[in-house]
Amino acid sequence: MTSPVEERLRAALAARAALVTHRDLRRGAPPRGRRRGTRQVRAIALAVLGTAAAVAAVCVLALLPDGSKGPDPVLPARTPSHVGTPPPPTPAPAPPGAPSVSWPRPVESP
Repeated sequence: MTSPVEERLRAALAARAALVTHRDLRRGAPPRGRRRGTRQVRAIALAVLGTAAAVAAVCVLALLPDGSKGPDPVLPARTPSHVGTPPPPTPAPAPPGAPSVSWPRPVESP
C-alpha cells in the first residue's frame, strides 16, 4: 500500500528524470591555463619584499658612515726613555801604536 504523498513524490521524480538528457550529463569544459591561488601570490610577494628589505639593510649599513664612532684618541707625547735602547757600540781594538780611548764619546741627541 502506498500513501498519496508517496505517489506524488514518485510522479515528481519520474517527471524530473524525464527532463534530464544526455547533453545534461556530458563532462564540463577543462580549465584554461594555470590559475594562481591567493596563498601562492601572497607567498611570492612576501618573499620579494623580504629580499628587498634585506638588500636595503645591507646597502644602508655598507654605504652610510658610522656616526657614533669618533676618531681614535691620540696618545699624549712623552719623553723618550732609555729603557730598551741598544747599548752603545763597543770600540774596535786599536791597532798597535795608536793611542787608546778608554771611554766612547758621548752621543749627542738632536
